[in-house]
Amino acid sequence: MHTRITALFGIEHPVIQGGMHYVGFAELAAAVSNAGGLGIITALTQRTPEALANEIRRCREMTARPFGVNLTFLPVVQQPDYPGYIRAIIDGGVTIVETAGNNPQKWLPALKAAGIKVIHKCTSVRHSLKAESIGCDAVSVDGFECGGHPGEDDVPNFILLPRAAEELTIPFVASGGMADGRSLVAALALGADGINMGTRFIATKDAPVHDHVKQTLVAASELDTRLVMRPLRNTERVLNNAAVARVLEKEKTLGSALTFADIVDDVSGVYPRILQGGDMDAGVWSCGMVAGLIHDVPTVRELIDRIMAEAETIIRQRLLAAL
Repeated sequence: MHTRITALFGIEHPVIQGGMHYVGFAELAAAVSNAGGLGIITALTQRTPEALANEIRRCREMTARPFGVNLTFLPVVQQPDYPGYIRAIIDGGVTIVETAGNNPQKWLPALKAAGIKVIHKCTSVRHSLKAESIGCDAVSVDGFECGGHPGEDDVPNFILLPRAAEELTIPFVASGGMADGRSLVAALALGADGINMGTRFIATKDAPVHDHVKQTLVAASELDTRLVMRPLRNTERVLNNAAVARVLEKEKTLGSALTFADIVDDVSGVYPRILQGGDMDAGVWSCGMVAGLIHDVPTVRELIDRIMAEAETIIRQRLLAAL
Protein backbone atom coordinates (compact mmCIF):
# COMPACT_ATOMS: atom_id res chain seq x y z
CA MET A 1 0.00 0.00 0.00
CA HIS A 2 1.42 3.36 -1.06
CA THR A 3 0.51 6.65 0.64
CA ARG A 4 2.25 9.96 1.25
CA ILE A 5 3.45 8.59 4.59
CA THR A 6 5.07 5.47 3.12
CA ALA A 7 6.81 7.69 0.55
CA LEU A 8 7.94 10.25 3.14
CA PHE A 9 9.46 7.73 5.55
CA GLY A 10 10.52 5.03 3.08
CA ILE A 11 8.40 2.32 4.71
CA GLU A 12 6.36 -0.53 3.24
CA HIS A 13 3.12 -0.13 5.21
CA PRO A 14 1.46 3.08 6.50
CA VAL A 15 1.60 1.90 10.10
CA ILE A 16 3.58 3.78 12.77
CA GLN A 17 4.28 2.61 16.31
CA GLY A 18 3.84 5.61 18.56
CA GLY A 19 6.45 6.50 21.16
CA MET A 20 5.42 5.04 24.51
CA HIS A 21 7.13 5.48 27.87
CA TYR A 22 8.83 2.26 29.01
CA VAL A 23 7.46 0.42 25.95
CA GLY A 24 9.36 2.02 23.05
CA PHE A 25 12.59 0.09 23.43
CA ALA A 26 14.79 -1.18 20.60
CA GLU A 27 13.14 -4.62 20.60
CA LEU A 28 9.68 -3.30 19.74
CA ALA A 29 10.89 -0.59 17.36
CA ALA A 30 12.96 -3.09 15.37
CA ALA A 31 10.10 -5.59 15.23
CA VAL A 32 7.73 -2.96 13.81
CA SER A 33 10.26 -1.76 11.26
CA ASN A 34 11.17 -5.31 10.21
CA ALA A 35 7.46 -5.97 9.64
CA GLY A 36 7.27 -3.04 7.23
CA GLY A 37 5.99 -0.31 9.56
CA LEU A 38 7.85 2.47 11.33
CA GLY A 39 9.16 1.56 14.77
CA ILE A 40 9.83 4.28 17.33
CA ILE A 41 12.27 4.37 20.27
CA THR A 42 11.13 6.56 23.18
CA ALA A 43 14.01 8.90 24.03
CA LEU A 44 13.01 9.99 27.54
CA THR A 45 12.64 6.39 28.72
CA GLN A 46 16.43 6.41 28.43
CA ARG A 47 17.72 8.38 31.41
CA THR A 48 20.63 10.01 29.59
CA PRO A 49 21.62 10.90 26.01
CA GLU A 50 24.34 8.25 26.30
CA ALA A 51 21.74 5.63 27.12
CA LEU A 52 19.66 6.74 24.13
CA ALA A 53 22.73 6.48 21.88
CA ASN A 54 23.19 2.89 23.06
CA GLU A 55 19.52 2.09 22.44
CA ILE A 56 19.78 3.47 18.91
CA ARG A 57 22.84 1.25 18.33
CA ARG A 58 20.94 -1.77 19.65
CA CYS A 59 18.03 -1.06 17.32
CA ARG A 60 20.32 -0.68 14.33
CA GLU A 61 21.78 -4.12 15.10
CA MET A 62 18.25 -5.57 14.92
CA THR A 63 16.96 -3.90 11.76
CA ALA A 64 18.29 -2.43 8.53
CA ARG A 65 15.00 -0.64 7.90
CA PRO A 66 14.04 2.92 8.88
CA PHE A 67 13.09 3.57 12.50
CA GLY A 68 12.53 6.75 14.44
CA VAL A 69 12.89 8.27 17.89
CA ASN A 70 10.16 9.93 19.92
CA LEU A 71 11.25 13.10 21.72
CA THR A 72 8.64 14.63 24.03
CA PHE A 73 9.17 18.21 25.18
CA LEU A 74 7.87 18.48 28.72
CA PRO A 75 6.80 21.61 30.64
CA VAL A 76 8.93 20.83 33.70
CA VAL A 77 11.20 22.90 35.94
CA GLN A 78 14.19 20.56 35.60
CA GLN A 79 14.30 19.87 31.89
CA PRO A 80 15.95 16.82 30.35
CA ASP A 81 19.17 17.34 28.41
CA TYR A 82 17.40 17.99 25.11
CA PRO A 83 20.54 19.16 23.25
CA GLY A 84 22.21 15.93 24.34
CA TYR A 85 19.32 13.77 23.19
CA ILE A 86 19.24 15.55 19.83
CA ARG A 87 22.99 14.98 19.41
CA ALA A 88 22.49 11.30 20.16
CA ILE A 89 19.74 11.12 17.53
CA ILE A 90 21.80 12.90 14.89
CA ASP A 91 25.03 11.04 15.65
CA GLY A 92 23.11 7.76 15.61
CA GLY A 93 22.03 8.35 12.02
CA VAL A 94 18.32 8.42 12.84
CA THR A 95 16.37 9.98 9.97
CA ILE A 96 12.89 10.28 11.54
CA VAL A 97 11.83 11.95 14.78
CA GLU A 98 8.38 11.97 16.36
CA THR A 99 8.01 15.07 18.52
CA ALA A 100 5.31 15.55 21.14
CA GLY A 101 4.35 17.81 24.03
CA ASN A 102 5.39 21.44 23.75
CA ASN A 103 6.02 23.26 20.48
CA PRO A 104 9.20 21.76 18.93
CA GLN A 105 10.09 24.86 16.89
CA LYS A 106 13.18 25.66 18.96
CA TRP A 107 14.70 22.27 18.13
CA LEU A 108 13.73 21.96 14.46
CA PRO A 109 16.75 23.75 12.91
CA ALA A 110 19.21 21.19 14.29
CA LEU A 111 17.03 18.28 13.22
CA LYS A 112 16.39 19.72 9.77
CA ALA A 113 20.06 20.52 9.24
CA ALA A 114 20.76 16.82 9.77
CA GLY A 115 18.17 15.84 7.15
CA ILE A 116 15.76 14.43 9.71
CA LYS A 117 12.04 14.19 8.91
CA VAL A 118 9.81 15.36 11.79
CA ILE A 119 6.29 14.19 12.59
CA HIS A 120 4.62 16.06 15.45
CA LYS A 121 1.78 14.71 17.61
CA CYS A 122 -1.23 17.05 17.72
CA THR A 123 -4.65 16.85 19.34
CA SER A 124 -6.34 19.62 17.36
CA VAL A 125 -6.48 21.13 13.89
CA ARG A 126 -5.04 24.43 15.14
CA HIS A 127 -2.00 22.69 16.61
CA SER A 128 -1.61 20.67 13.41
CA LEU A 129 -1.61 23.85 11.34
CA LYS A 130 0.99 25.35 13.66
CA ALA A 131 3.18 22.26 13.22
CA GLU A 132 2.86 22.61 9.46
CA SER A 133 3.72 26.32 9.60
CA ILE A 134 6.95 25.79 11.56
CA GLY A 135 8.22 23.17 9.12
CA CYS A 136 7.15 19.77 10.42
CA ASP A 137 7.02 17.23 7.61
CA ALA A 138 3.94 15.42 8.90
CA VAL A 139 1.63 15.30 11.90
CA SER A 140 0.03 12.56 13.97
CA VAL A 141 -3.54 13.66 14.67
CA ASP A 142 -4.66 12.26 18.04
CA GLY A 143 -8.39 11.94 18.60
CA PHE A 144 -10.16 11.94 21.97
CA GLU A 145 -10.10 8.12 21.97
CA CYS A 146 -6.33 7.99 22.30
CA GLY A 147 -4.38 6.75 25.30
CA GLY A 148 -2.21 9.29 27.06
CA HIS A 149 -2.90 12.99 26.62
CA PRO A 150 -5.86 13.74 24.27
CA GLY A 151 -5.80 17.50 24.80
CA GLU A 152 -8.71 19.49 26.17
CA ASP A 153 -11.02 19.80 23.14
CA ASP A 154 -12.54 16.29 23.35
CA VAL A 155 -12.97 15.90 19.59
CA PRO A 156 -13.08 12.26 18.40
CA ASN A 157 -11.43 11.08 15.21
CA PHE A 158 -14.59 10.83 13.13
CA ILE A 159 -14.67 14.63 13.22
CA LEU A 160 -11.02 15.49 13.82
CA LEU A 161 -9.55 13.56 10.89
CA PRO A 162 -11.73 15.03 8.10
CA ARG A 163 -11.25 18.47 9.62
CA ALA A 164 -7.49 17.94 9.48
CA ALA A 165 -7.81 16.78 5.88
CA GLU A 166 -9.68 19.98 5.02
CA GLU A 167 -6.95 22.20 6.44
CA LEU A 168 -3.56 20.49 6.11
CA THR A 169 -1.35 20.14 3.07
CA ILE A 170 1.32 17.96 4.72
CA PRO A 171 0.71 14.23 5.28
CA PHE A 172 -0.88 13.11 8.53
CA VAL A 173 -1.66 9.86 10.29
CA ALA A 174 -4.61 8.97 12.52
CA SER A 175 -3.89 8.15 16.14
CA GLY A 176 -6.36 7.01 18.78
CA GLY A 177 -8.61 3.97 18.36
CA MET A 178 -6.38 2.35 15.73
CA ALA A 179 -6.19 -1.45 16.00
CA ASP A 180 -6.79 -3.34 12.76
CA GLY A 181 -7.46 -3.24 9.04
CA ARG A 182 -10.84 -1.59 9.62
CA SER A 183 -9.07 1.24 11.44
CA LEU A 184 -6.63 1.73 8.58
CA VAL A 185 -9.30 1.80 5.88
CA ALA A 186 -11.45 4.18 7.93
CA ALA A 187 -8.49 6.48 8.56
CA LEU A 188 -7.66 6.56 4.84
CA ALA A 189 -11.31 7.26 4.00
CA LEU A 190 -11.35 10.19 6.43
CA GLY A 191 -8.30 11.73 4.77
CA ALA A 192 -5.33 10.37 6.74
CA ASP A 193 -2.28 8.83 5.07
CA GLY A 194 -1.80 6.05 7.61
CA ILE A 195 -2.25 5.12 11.25
CA ASN A 196 -0.29 5.47 14.47
CA MET A 197 -0.85 2.69 17.01
CA GLY A 198 0.23 2.75 20.63
CA THR A 199 -1.87 0.62 22.95
CA ARG A 200 -2.36 -2.12 20.33
CA PHE A 201 1.38 -2.64 19.99
CA ILE A 202 1.72 -3.16 23.76
CA ALA A 203 -0.31 -6.35 23.44
CA THR A 204 2.20 -8.09 21.18
CA LYS A 205 4.76 -10.78 21.90
CA ASP A 206 7.56 -8.40 20.87
CA ALA A 207 6.62 -5.63 23.32
CA PRO A 208 9.18 -5.73 26.19
CA VAL A 209 6.58 -5.42 28.94
CA HIS A 210 5.28 -7.79 31.64
CA ASP A 211 2.73 -10.37 30.51
CA HIS A 212 0.30 -9.06 33.17
CA VAL A 213 0.06 -5.85 31.13
CA LYS A 214 -0.70 -7.70 27.90
CA GLN A 215 -3.32 -9.94 29.48
CA THR A 216 -4.92 -6.95 31.19
CA LEU A 217 -5.35 -5.29 27.79
CA VAL A 218 -6.90 -8.44 26.32
CA ALA A 219 -9.36 -8.61 29.22
CA ALA A 220 -10.25 -4.90 29.11
CA SER A 221 -13.20 -3.44 27.25
CA GLU A 222 -13.76 -0.07 25.61
CA LEU A 223 -15.46 1.02 28.84
CA ASP A 224 -12.42 0.50 31.05
CA THR A 225 -10.48 3.74 30.55
CA ARG A 226 -10.82 6.88 32.65
CA LEU A 227 -9.72 10.51 32.31
CA VAL A 228 -7.50 11.85 35.09
CA MET A 229 -5.92 15.26 35.76
CA ARG A 230 -8.73 17.15 34.02
CA PRO A 231 -8.81 19.77 36.81
CA LEU A 232 -5.11 20.44 36.11
CA ARG A 233 -5.76 20.77 32.36
CA ASN A 234 -3.31 17.94 31.79
CA THR A 235 -5.92 15.33 30.90
CA GLU A 236 -4.68 11.77 30.51
CA ARG A 237 -6.63 8.71 29.37
CA VAL A 238 -5.60 5.73 31.51
CA LEU A 239 -6.74 2.19 32.22
CA ASN A 240 -8.98 2.00 35.28
CA ASN A 241 -7.38 0.49 38.38
CA ALA A 242 -7.06 1.10 42.12
CA ALA A 243 -4.62 3.98 41.62
CA VAL A 244 -7.00 5.69 39.18
CA ALA A 245 -9.80 5.39 41.74
CA ARG A 246 -7.58 7.10 44.31
CA VAL A 247 -6.74 9.95 41.94
CA LEU A 248 -10.35 10.50 40.91
CA GLU A 249 -11.44 10.55 44.55
CA LYS A 250 -8.84 13.21 45.34
CA GLU A 251 -9.95 15.24 42.34
CA LYS A 252 -13.54 15.04 43.54
CA THR A 253 -12.71 15.84 47.16
CA LEU A 254 -10.22 18.66 46.59
CA GLY A 255 -11.91 20.24 43.59
CA SER A 256 -10.26 23.48 42.47
CA ALA A 257 -7.73 23.20 45.31
CA LEU A 258 -6.14 20.12 43.70
CA THR A 259 -2.42 20.36 42.91
CA PHE A 260 -0.08 17.94 41.17
CA ALA A 261 1.58 17.29 44.53
CA ASP A 262 -1.68 15.76 45.79
CA ILE A 263 -1.54 12.94 43.24
CA VAL A 264 2.15 12.70 42.42
CA ASP A 265 2.65 9.31 44.08
CA ASP A 266 0.11 7.71 41.75
CA VAL A 267 1.07 9.43 38.49
CA SER A 268 4.85 9.93 38.55
CA GLY A 269 7.63 7.36 38.37
CA VAL A 270 5.24 4.41 38.34
CA TYR A 271 5.78 3.02 34.85
CA PRO A 272 8.68 0.66 35.64
CA ARG A 273 6.66 -1.01 38.41
CA ILE A 274 3.70 -1.46 36.09
CA LEU A 275 5.20 -2.23 32.70
CA GLN A 276 8.27 -4.13 33.83
CA GLY A 277 7.14 -5.39 37.25
CA GLY A 278 3.57 -6.25 36.31
CA ASP A 279 2.01 -4.52 39.34
CA MET A 280 -1.19 -3.38 37.67
CA ASP A 281 -2.33 -1.19 40.58
CA ALA A 282 1.01 0.56 41.24
CA GLY A 283 -0.13 3.76 39.54
CA VAL A 284 -1.98 5.23 36.57
CA TRP A 285 -0.82 4.30 33.08
CA SER A 286 -1.83 5.45 29.62
CA CYS A 287 -4.25 3.28 27.69
CA GLY A 288 -6.60 4.00 24.80
CA MET A 289 -10.26 3.05 24.39
CA VAL A 290 -8.93 0.74 21.68
CA ALA A 291 -8.41 -1.82 24.46
CA GLY A 292 -11.91 -2.98 23.57
CA LEU A 293 -10.61 -4.14 20.17
CA ILE A 294 -7.65 -6.10 21.57
CA HIS A 295 -8.45 -9.81 21.76
CA ASP A 296 -5.08 -11.53 21.43
CA VAL A 297 -1.29 -11.16 21.76
CA PRO A 298 0.25 -11.81 18.33
CA THR A 299 3.77 -11.08 17.18
CA VAL A 300 4.24 -7.65 15.64
CA ARG A 301 4.68 -9.20 12.22
CA GLU A 302 1.49 -11.24 12.59
CA LEU A 303 -0.38 -8.10 13.65
CA ILE A 304 0.86 -5.89 10.81
CA ASP A 305 0.39 -8.63 8.19
CA ARG A 306 -3.15 -9.13 9.48
CA ILE A 307 -3.91 -5.40 9.38
CA MET A 308 -2.72 -5.07 5.80
CA ALA A 309 -4.51 -8.23 4.60
CA GLU A 310 -7.75 -7.14 6.28
CA ALA A 311 -7.50 -3.63 4.84
CA GLU A 312 -6.94 -4.98 1.33
CA THR A 313 -9.88 -7.36 1.66
CA ILE A 314 -12.18 -4.56 2.82
CA ILE A 315 -11.12 -2.27 -0.02
CA ARG A 316 -11.17 -4.88 -2.80
CA GLN A 317 -14.22 -6.87 -1.79
CA ARG A 318 -16.57 -4.93 0.47
CA LEU A 319 -16.04 -1.38 -0.76
CA LEU A 320 -15.64 -2.07 -4.48
CA ALA A 321 -18.63 -4.41 -4.36
CA ALA A 322 -20.73 -1.58 -2.98
CA LEU A 323 -20.22 0.54 -6.10
